[in-house]
This record gives sequence, C-alpha cells and structure tokens, in this order.
Amino acid sequence: MNKILILLTVCTLFFHKCKGQTVGSTKTENYKASFETKIDISQFMDYDGPQIPIQILKCGISDEMYEQYPELKEKRVGLGVANITLEYLENLNRFQFTEDKTEIKNRMVKQFQASQAGISQDKLDGRGKIRLAHYFVEIECYDYSVSEDETINLKDGVKNLLVTRIGLQVRFTDAETGTIIAASGLGEAKTTR
Repeated sequence: MNKILILLTVCTLFFHKCKGQTVGSTKTENYKASFETKIDISQFMDYDGPQIPIQILKCGISDEMYEQYPELKEKRVGLGVANITLEYLENLNRFQFTEDKTEIKNRMVKQFQASQAGISQDKLDGRGKIRLAHYFVEIECYDYSVSEDETINLKDGVKNLLVTRIGLQVRFTDAETGTIIAASGLGEAKTTR
C-alpha cells in the first residue's frame, strides 16, 4: 500500500512539473510580402469609383493540390486561403459579388413569384435588378510549401525558422468574350520559434 501511495505521489509531482514547463513558443510577426515592399499598393485601397460585378466560381485549393499535399486538407489550409482572398477583394472596393449557387438563385425567383402573386407580406420587385457578372473569377493555389531550418547556438539556444510559401493564380474570364486576364504571385511568411 505504501509503494502505491509513493508511486502515485511521484507521478502526480512529475505530471504537475511537466504541465508547468514551456517547451516552445510562437510569435506572430507583422509580415509584408516582397511585392508589398517593392511597390506601394496603398493607392489601390481607397478606390471610390464604379464597381464591377464578378462571380467567384472557385476559390481556394484545388483537389489536385490536396492529393499532392494531404496535410493541407488535414490542417484545413484551403479555408483560410479562400477567406483571406475574398476579404482582400472585398476591401479593394472595386467589385460587387454576384451569386453563383443555383439553389439561391432559384429561391430568389420563388420569392419574386410569391411577391407578384400577392401571397407574401413583403413586396419585391426584382425586374431588371439582378446583377449579372461581367467577369467569372477563379482563384487557385498552385504552390504550397513549408520548410523548417533549425539553428543552435550557445547564446540563444535552439531556434527554428519556419518558411511558408503559398502561390495563388487569379483568373478573370470576361463573361461576354471569354477573354482571360490572369495573374499569379508567390507569397512567403517567416516565423521564428
């Protein structure tokens, strides 16, 4: 009985000590991509002109990329890429987003029909108000990598440098002519821990 009590006491002290230790920490850094430091893009952020209606057809990481890098899907990387990209386009104040889901478009038509038939309390007049996209937009991740470099010195101890690279391609397809405007870029973020 004494041996069990001593063993439980030692285990409790051991787990209590381990729980309180800090193994490592990660700092968030303010990061600017290399293209942001080369060119001042702030002039494009305060746009107050006419907005172009666009429809986002695809945004994020393709199935092919998920097949190549299954860890992306496991870590749900594509969701963050899509959110950040759409937020950036929204903040440019240059675009109006149009709906691409057929189910929602059908609901809009049904509401309009219900309003016209007089069976709804709210009156909707959708004639001539639905915006059609001038451009169809696809935003796709074409490259993703994470590299880790470890340095050890007597003064600072062990330092890990994580470098994350992500490449995006943006394609605007003109809804009238089918002409494509494409651009791509590779961003890099460094984290020291």
